[in-house]
Amino acid sequence: MLILQRKKGESLSINDNIVLTVMDTGTDWVKLAIDAPKEITILRSELKEAAAENKKASEGVSKKVLDEILKKK
Repeated sequence: MLILQRKKGESLSINDNIVLTVMDTGTDWVKLAIDAPKEITILRSELKEAAAENKKASEGVSKKVLDEILKKK
């Protein structure tokens, strides 16, 4: 893991196509601007973790149960 210190208004580049800029900071938060190509997916870590948990939970449900749920709607 690389740890960098940046001040408000300062940026860092990843490859030639991604730029992170510190927009604002607080005592326990930071606001970042991310300039990246549209084909690059950017997710907050908690959303990525929730999606992985949902996928794992759905793998344990049988097709029969899913079909029954869909018929009720």
